[in-house]
Amino acid sequence: MKKVYLVGSGPGDPGLITVKGAECIKKADVIIYDHLVSEELLKYAKKDAEIIYVGKQGSRHTLEQDEINDLIVEKTQQDRTVVRLKGGDPFVFGRGGEEAMCLAKKGITFEIVPGITAAIAAPAYAGIPVTHRDYTSTLGLITGHENPEKGGSALPWDKLSTAVGTLGVYMGIKNLPYVVEKLLENGRPKDTPVAVIRWGTTPQQKTVVGTLGDILEKAKDIAPPAITIIGEVVKLREHLNWFETRPLYGRTVVVTRARDQASDFARELEELGARVIEFPTIKIAEPEDISPLDHAVRNLSKFHWVIFTSVNGVEAFFRRLSHLGMDARELKGVKICAIGPATADEVRKHCLNVDCQPSKYVAEEVLEELKRREDLRGKRVLMPRADIARSFLPEELNKLGAEAVEVTAYRTVLAEAGDKKLLDRLMAGEVDVVTFTSSSTVRNFVQLIGKKNLTRLNGKVRFASIGPITTGTAKELGINISMEAKKYTIPGLVEVIEEGLRRNIVPV
Repeated sequence: MKKVYLVGSGPGDPGLITVKGAECIKKADVIIYDHLVSEELLKYAKKDAEIIYVGKQGSRHTLEQDEINDLIVEKTQQDRTVVRLKGGDPFVFGRGGEEAMCLAKKGITFEIVPGITAAIAAPAYAGIPVTHRDYTSTLGLITGHENPEKGGSALPWDKLSTAVGTLGVYMGIKNLPYVVEKLLENGRPKDTPVAVIRWGTTPQQKTVVGTLGDILEKAKDIAPPAITIIGEVVKLREHLNWFETRPLYGRTVVVTRARDQASDFARELEELGARVIEFPTIKIAEPEDISPLDHAVRNLSKFHWVIFTSVNGVEAFFRRLSHLGMDARELKGVKICAIGPATADEVRKHCLNVDCQPSKYVAEEVLEELKRREDLRGKRVLMPRADIARSFLPEELNKLGAEAVEVTAYRTVLAEAGDKKLLDRLMAGEVDVVTFTSSSTVRNFVQLIGKKNLTRLNGKVRFASIGPITTGTAKELGINISMEAKKYTIPGLVEVIEEGLRRNIVPV
């Protein structure tokens, strides 16, 4: 019989998962996860892992607790490794103790993997240290939603109210009036600072600050999930609020890049505070006929130059090189040109130097740079690239007397429709920017959204482009670009989005 891992996922930010927690997810045969677990963490799962949602929202329960316990036991008895993935920490108001007791009674081996609990992480992201030498050295964690079967409160309000400097109240939004009443009744001053933090550690985080005297009015529009922090340390938020002051905080950005390439782009945006919606419009696929690429790879010694125009092209080229039992030594004597720093960096990963990297990341500049370097007459130039790449560069190289050999290294195909609610979000003005990183992302976005819907988006959302070629494609299809990167790279695109939203460039 396999083991059960009761894993705490942290309070929302997927980056707060522990190393051990991530390792457990990677090896699990079955993952049973809760409502407050970030689905980003499921990307760690094996492709054949069974993933089961058992979330609870208010009175809406997918499964009751006893049913969840039975499910964990059932899956483990099938000789499968089970991860019970829980929000926060399993043993801090997470009912992990109940699940562990059930497993212990059944004689099932289990392991507890702690997670960062919300009463520590959420205030930290709100700029509130729960302890501070100048304010308090005591911390109490209580539930604002006790077991209804107890028949009364088991909390010693007379002691809690004045004996503990900082109180963290879990699941207390509905019962916040009761919590405030009990604290005031038992001696906590009316001017005690209070912070209510909703969706702590996520881009949707919202913090409301008040006192015991006015927090009910100030937080009346806050809905669960939220944590309440009570104590003098809340005053420090005025100086330490780092998370909600980031330049893209509260902004929503759509990334249309291929899913396996979107993560770095999304991470840069999230570092600046943005909420990212991944809506991949393209998928990278192998050529329908791989033989032309293989033929070129086998005859690299007959070429003078190889021009890589994208990271995808580099990856596809070296994947075939390896598949054919060859390596970078085959490129001895062949010069390499790369468009853009990301493409050049990908080449260098294979321990190769880049001989030519134009200052501008477009085909026109490649041509000018090559012409400045040498006479191209009689030179054979290999170009492994996408099936729908522009014809400008090979045509111009041939005009100069070179022999440009284009081979399809990869295809960009239409991705399956992603977030079904994206159009509704766009129409409702809930999205600040839609990003395009290539002409393919533009064309496929239009196809997935529907051309008839584009005019309805005018004035509701901004569109950002990685460069002039992509911008040109967008204009041809009726999309007006509000922001275009000055440097045709992902960092350049992030930079122009930050600048554009700071200046509040209006949609056009």
